[in-house]
Amino acid sequence: MPKTQVSTEALRSPNGVFSQATTIEATGRLVFVSGMTARRPDGSIAGVGDVREQTRQVCENVKSAVEAAGGTLADVCRVDVYVRNMEDFAKIHEIRAQYFAEPLPASTMVEVSKLAHPDYLIEINAIAVIA
Repeated sequence: MPKTQVSTEALRSPNGVFSQATTIEATGRLVFVSGMTARRPDGSIAGVGDVREQTRQVCENVKSAVEAAGGTLADVCRVDVYVRNMEDFAKIHEIRAQYFAEPLPASTMVEVSKLAHPDYLIEINAIAVIA
């Protein structure tokens, strides 16, 4: 199923691993991935105090959920990212670039004061469309 990254000179180019907008044909299955945190399958929290390691685990968890639904990260068309510290933007996108390739998903990142556990530094939810 073709996914297209939308880009226009009427908007500033993104400075991270995301597109201005993403289009996708409206056939297939929509997969809504709940907010994923740095929890490992054994219940422990990866990378306590380390946003890069937490981002890696979160991306692995998103990947696992999408794969369980029959897709890949290439099927992800949108992610919403919640972070405890917006100063970690570059570190987070350094890791995201290892998981998401063009055409990149649309994305929103916001800083929040708390997440579900005090050791969480990041949470990501996603929407994928699987043919």
